[in-house]
Amino acid sequence: METISQAPIQLTAGAVKELKRLMEEDSFDHSQFLRIGVKGGGCSGLSYILGFDAKMDDDDIYELEGIPVVMKKAHGLYLLGIEIDFQHGLNARGFTFNNPNASSSCGCGTSFAV
Repeated sequence: METISQAPIQLTAGAVKELKRLMEEDSFDHSQFLRIGVKGGGCSGLSYILGFDAKMDDDDIYELEGIPVVMKKAHGLYLLGIEIDFQHGLNARGFTFNNPNASSSCGCGTSFAV
């Protein structure tokens, strides 16, 4: 399994902390990777994928702050330079995406257009 050293994405300290907390739960399957990607749909055209999943043949593998990450090679075009954060605020709680490639995004923050 080859790991690519330079990941096209960034995780903030808040995102790393929350992901590691999830990975420490007893029910976590340690054979899985954090999958980051995009899929068609959502109110702006594309939606983000963020979750734990098995590695597939056409995935690139990265390691960010000790977290194994997989991403489809084709998704790099849409995600290059993205920053993923985790918010604990009263108005927003959950993962947020700051994507410099998005020409517009929706109010929910999980859908975007390029």
